[in-house]
Amino acid sequence: MSDMKKDEIAEDQASIGEDLLDSDAFADELEALRAERDEMRDRFMRALADAENARKRGERDRREAEQYGGSRLARDLLPVYDNLKRALDAAGEETREAAKGLVEGVELTMKELIAVLGKHGVQPVAPQVGDAFDPQLHQAMFEAPVPGSNAGDIIEVITEGFILHERLLRPAQVGVSSMPKS
Repeated sequence: MSDMKKDEIAEDQASIGEDLLDSDAFADELEALRAERDEMRDRFMRALADAENARKRGERDRREAEQYGGSRLARDLLPVYDNLKRALDAAGEETREAAKGLVEGVELTMKELIAVLGKHGVQPVAPQVGDAFDPQLHQAMFEAPVPGSNAGDIIEVITEGFILHERLLRPAQVGVSSMPKS
């Protein structure tokens, strides 16, 4: 063969070798780009999920703040309710006749306070004597053996309790029977 032919063949072989090297480098670069794309897609999906969770958490926090944000104020108003109730309970028949307007004013104030509290989701927990003691709603202030009652029955209601929507704002304070079951 002529030297020129040999040179052409050598050039062709070198060119093919460079193309092979270029295609290997291209394949490696392509694989690296695919891996980077997959990582970015994964990070994007995680960021999207985090954003959705933050939105849901913010919405839940907003609802809770709306429902329960006034719980401190409501709790602070409960002694006012208790004092109005005590004033009405202390007013005997003679007092009611002598100060009819005053007693009626206290009753109307009490009704208005109950209406305002109710408008904001505060409802009374008013157990009755003979009801079963419920530790989720009641606070036992004392136990006493009372004939004719069963252990765990409410024998006296000291103060009413209140709930705010589904949360206990203040438990009802009660006395509980300690009589053993017969």
